[in-house]
Amino acid sequence: MSAALIFGLLFALMLTGMPISISLGLTVLTFLFTMTEVPIESVGLKLFSGLDNFGIMAIPFFILAGTFLTRGGVARRMIAFTTSLVGHLPGGLGLAGVAACAMFAAISGSSVATVVAIGSIMMPAMVEYGYPRRFGVGVISTSGALGILV
Repeated sequence: MSAALIFGLLFALMLTGMPISISLGLTVLTFLFTMTEVPIESVGLKLFSGLDNFGIMAIPFFILAGTFLTRGGVARRMIAFTTSLVGHLPGGLGLAGVAACAMFAAISGSSVATVVAIGSIMMPAMVEYGYPRRFGVGVISTSGALGILV
């Protein structure tokens, strides 16, 4: 019964147009206040200690490194280099995007920074050359995952 009440509250909050994150937060707080004996101080402590994680702290710095590489022109040079390598092949601009993502991911180490840096340059170029927008988004977003592999 309590699960139905919680899900009902969540869907009611979302139907009112409230953002999903706030709806989830209010639903969890309602659950904690009314249906459990968990002290609220422990919830705040757990949230604060969850931020003390090296991986979470490194993500903004990876994005910052990607921004530096993009603003400094390194990303454009990598795209020009990979286009000169594979641009003459059928689908060359897509292949150049994949190769540029692999190179950028090897340098930055972040999939998110790779997608932001290479995608901001490659997407307008791919659309300009007649590639479907959905295809370009698929190529860049899946190629960005090379950061984890490389």
